[in-house]
Amino acid sequence: MEEIVVKRRNGRPAFALAAAVLAATGALTVTFVSSGGQGTADAGTAATARFVPIQDVRPNVRTPRPGAAASTGRFTVDCGTNGNGKFSPDNPVAQPGIKNGAEHVHDFVGNLAITADSSDADLDASGTTCRNGDRSSYFWPVVRIDRTARDDGRVQRALAQTRPMVVCPSVAERLPAVPAAVRATVDRLLAELDRLNAAANVRMAAGRGRIDSTLDKQVLDALRDRRATTIRGISATITAAGGDRPSLVSLVDCDVSYDGMHAGMHGPAHAGAARVANPRIQCPTVRDRLPGVPRRAVAEVDRSLDELDRQISEAGERLVTSRGQGGAAFVDNAILGPLRAERAAVLDRIAVAIGRQGPRPQGLEALATCTLDRTPAPSTPPAAPSAPAALPEPQGPNFELPGNNGGIVRPAKVLIEYRGNAAGPVVPMPRFLRALTGDAKPTSRGPANARASWTCSGFTDRISDRYPICPAGRQVQRVHDFPGCWDGKNIDSDNHRNHVAFADRTTGACPRGFVAIPQLRITISYDIPREVQIRGQYALDSFPEENHNPFSDHDDFINVNSTRTMNRITACINRGRNCS
Repeated sequence: MEEIVVKRRNGRPAFALAAAVLAATGALTVTFVSSGGQGTADAGTAATARFVPIQDVRPNVRTPRPGAAASTGRFTVDCGTNGNGKFSPDNPVAQPGIKNGAEHVHDFVGNLAITADSSDADLDASGTTCRNGDRSSYFWPVVRIDRTARDDGRVQRALAQTRPMVVCPSVAERLPAVPAAVRATVDRLLAELDRLNAAANVRMAAGRGRIDSTLDKQVLDALRDRRATTIRGISATITAAGGDRPSLVSLVDCDVSYDGMHAGMHGPAHAGAARVANPRIQCPTVRDRLPGVPRRAVAEVDRSLDELDRQISEAGERLVTSRGQGGAAFVDNAILGPLRAERAAVLDRIAVAIGRQGPRPQGLEALATCTLDRTPAPSTPPAAPSAPAALPEPQGPNFELPGNNGGIVRPAKVLIEYRGNAAGPVVPMPRFLRALTGDAKPTSRGPANARASWTCSGFTDRISDRYPICPAGRQVQRVHDFPGCWDGKNIDSDNHRNHVAFADRTTGACPRGFVAIPQLRITISYDIPREVQIRGQYALDSFPEENHNPFSDHDDFINVNSTRTMNRITACINRGRNCS
């Protein structure tokens, strides 16, 4: 795998510069964009400072020399360019269970059913856009062209009025059936999670009106440790009582959210949007509404809960694939009506299963009806500082969110490659492995995990952390390299990073305790008019505090390749072949 060392025109490493600025300032009061030009309070008004002619970027891509045992093959997958229009502000890898958690829109290719709430079983049962049947999910922030003048002062004004808040995935909504004998204990531990979250938000009050990456890190690190302990306690308690061992590690990590900035960032284009352009199916949660389940009914209730999840995913997939079909009542008659009937039958089975061994739960039938989210969510700040502002839905024909305006540029090509390791053979990825690359929040979390990704076709020997201006006839490209090493045990970790690692940039070897897996690279190419590039009129969707920071580019992946396909990928790579 190539290692990328980004340098500015004066030759100073951009990553080192970013770290030095953070170390010197401790707390940032403005949006920070690496070498992209926002290191000072007024630099955000010069959007073109984030752009660089690609010829001015020095070659900086290093390729480890393959050793005698290197795996040099390559396996490519064609999953299209999101031609079916699966756009979503969910991030099922970094923020599972949190709707609109990304606060910006992603392109999704591959898995059709995936949402923030999808289980592994849902993913496995989904359709896909990939020609070889790969059900994996690949997703990244969209790129937009916005020819209007950007008011970066509005971002700073909105930030000045915002108190950062801690947002955590809901554990209660993701639990399996909880045995009756430990229901009270689990409830107590869930209450402890709420208490930890509230205490963290008290600490975050010190960050009002500014971005303090040091404070954010201190709060999140401490909260992660305490949540991990409590969540392990929940899992152990359920398992010891005869319940199904829940996989909850993905729910440990929380995030600092500047959601309140949305209230001050509604531009005329967004305020005038008449409809939600990316409707989704909304169903009442069930897992957090159940009483303790008699031990003999646990397995049956778990199967029914999984079936409810699959029903929602299948209905969501139908919503995507049937877009534009039928008349005004098509969704109600063809999707929501059948879904209500299916849910009612499963909810009744749950009530019967519990009632055979104890008191039958009442009112579950009220949870059968789902709706289509057709109206924008409110975007005013909350009345109390105990929760972040409600997040708006993407609106209008361009799926816009506050601060993320303009027409979406559909990729001209998306190249998905699984590649080898310079030091030795690779082993198959485990199914449902989660991985991400880059960092969506280098401003509020610091630049340690951020990765430069921008280049132009024909210039792949150089990568920039600024938006490139390409020569005539060349495409703007984003190159996303994922970690190529795995700890051999876990499909996720409490920060979504520690279970995977990048290989050594010089030798290609994996860190001690890690094994090489097929290393994923996604290259996204765009036909963007050159005058748009020169005028600085294209940009990445981003969190509000990042203000389209090109260094906040990122990409996410869940491996849903079949075991057979992953073995084919691995064999191809280890034999030095090029396959598809």
